[in-house]
Parts: sequence; structure tokens; C-alpha cells
Amino acid sequence: MEPVPLLQRLVAIDSTSSRSNLPVLDLLEEAVRPLGFATRRMTWRDEAGVEKGNLLCRRGPEAPGGLALLGHTDCVPFDPAWPEALSGAIHDGSLHGRGSADTKAFIACALAAAAHTGPTARPLHLLFTADEEVGCWGAKKLVEEGLLRPRVAIDGEPTSLVPIRAHKGYAAVDVEVLGLEGHSSYPDLGASAVHAGARLITEVVGRVQAELARSQDPLFAPPHTTYNIGVVEGGKARNVIAGRCRFTLEWRPIPGQEPQLGLRLFEEAAALVEAESGGRIRVAHTPMRLDQAAVTPAEAEVVRFLEAESGNAARCVPYGTEMPELLALGAEACVFGPGDIRVAHRTGEHVPLAEVERCTAILEAAVRRFCG
Repeated sequence: MEPVPLLQRLVAIDSTSSRSNLPVLDLLEEAVRPLGFATRRMTWRDEAGVEKGNLLCRRGPEAPGGLALLGHTDCVPFDPAWPEALSGAIHDGSLHGRGSADTKAFIACALAAAAHTGPTARPLHLLFTADEEVGCWGAKKLVEEGLLRPRVAIDGEPTSLVPIRAHKGYAAVDVEVLGLEGHSSYPDLGASAVHAGARLITEVVGRVQAELARSQDPLFAPPHTTYNIGVVEGGKARNVIAGRCRFTLEWRPIPGQEPQLGLRLFEEAAALVEAESGGRIRVAHTPMRLDQAAVTPAEAEVVRFLEAESGNAARCVPYGTEMPELLALGAEACVFGPGDIRVAHRTGEHVPLAEVERCTAILEAAVRRFCG
């Protein structure tokens, strides 16, 4: 089995997170069974009623230890006008298409590495998860089940073959500001939710962000927890006092800082805005994620192994992955894979073929090192 033809077949399947990932699992299960893997699925339906699943593959003894290679099967949406989105076209030394880098290339490398290595004394797990892009829900289900106990794990993400040993956490809330509608010519008779929302946003990205920036970790750039308002919408018409305003808020806590701190500071800012309105404004919020940062020590065996094999020093990054869930399973974990994260969510996403081949060889060495 070679990684590039398999990668092309994977890219051809539209596995946008809003769709079922089961067609991807069907292809992967068909590919791994001839390699001596026992397979098992975990399936569920998401909030929209779409069936999702994890595929758990094991070769070797059913026991703790060994190596887990994890890749998520879902992708972010793509522009329908992008002709190469599902093509797997090869040109300029790269394979193009949605998910080619994030993370179907790693998945193809993991299967090829398994095909190129023989039976092992310790277990080799290939873990293919759902809904990483919308909350790491598949990986969290692995933690909830609590049956897997690999000693070492590699989380496949596009890192340009640079080991990532630590990253920030990820937290998010949906916010709804409720006011009083009215005719815009009589502002005292209403209470604008849009004005209050703007006041709250200013408070969050100003005072609250400055307070969080007081705690810093020099391993990261930027070195502090960051807030972002990604979406804002509200109101009915320009001559109506807005009765409702909605926005999304995310923050990325540094290691050692609980995600709940950012939530508490937001709630304090929301209470201030409510108090300033004299009871005419109400702020509601729904926490979506409160994921902690993930850190593996620089001297960990998997970090040093990937540094030696890739020739690249380990780094720390501000974005999140499924590494926290792998750590929760008790594994010594690192993030690693072919492709560049900076093109992963863009039209024109691609992965260099040279990195695919190199990653396959490194994963082969990892299987031999950690599975015996």
C-alpha cells in the first residue's frame, strides 16, 4: 500500500463536518483489515441528527502500551467554485484538495506505515475520529469510554513535519444580548441590544484581554491568552432599536490557566453591562467548549524521537488539536504530520508529496520503535 493513491481516494470523499464521515470509515476499514487489524466502531448522531463515527483499529495484543496514530476524518467546508476540492489533483509537487493536508495525508501515511511493517510485540492503534473541526467530539468520546491506554501517541496534523509538543487550550461561548425594541426616533423608550453588545465586546477585548495578558508563557506567540469575536449579528432594520444581538466569543488559554478563568471574566463583564442598563439589558451565554492547553515535556521520548527522525526541533503553537484527549488516555503525545497549517483551511489546500513520503518513513520507524 502506497500513501498517495490512498490519499487521493480519501480526498475524493466529501467529509465536511456537517456531513457523515462514515463513507471515510468504510474506505479505511476496508484498507486496514487485510493488514491484520481488528476493527471496532463507535457511532452516534450529532445535534443535527447526522450519523458520525470513530474507527478504532488494533494490531497486536489487546493490552495497554504501544503506539497510537490518530487522525481526524472530518474537514472544514470548501468553496463550491474550487474545482480541485475533491480531485486529489497532483501538480507542482503537491496533491491538492480539501483535507489533503488536514488531515487525510497523515491518515494515508499511517496506513502505509502499517502496511510496510509486520507483526508487533506491543499494540499498534490506528484511531480515526469524527468532528475534530467542530469540537474534537470524536476524541472526547474515546476519553469517555476509557478503554484505550497507549503508552505513546502521535496526533496527525499539518505541522510541516515539525514536532509540536505543546499548544494552547480552546474555549468558546455563544452570546445573546437581549434588549427592548422600539422606534429609533425615541431611543429612551427602548434599549438597544446592539449598543449593549458593542459595549460588552469593548469590555472583553479591552479590559478583560489586558487582564489575561498579565499572565504570559514565553513558549507561545502571542505569549498570553487571546480573545476573539468571530461573528456578530443583530437587529431587524436600521430604524428599529435592536432587541437582540448575538456574537461568538473564543479564547485560547495558555498552559496552567484554567479555561474557566476566561469564562468568569466574561461573566463579570456581562454583569457590568447589565447593571449599567438599569435592568433593561440581559446577557445570556452558552458555553460550547472549555478545553485546557496540552503540554508534553521537551525531554519526552516521543518528542526526542520525532525531532531526531525529522531533523526539526519541537515547537509550541497557539492553535488546538486532539492532543489533550490523547494525554487524557495516559499517552505521551506529540502532534506531527505533513502539510502546512497555514494552507489547511484555505481554497487551494495542498500537501507536498515529498512530505507525505517522508512522514510515511518516520511513522514506520515509530511503529518499530514503540511497538517492538
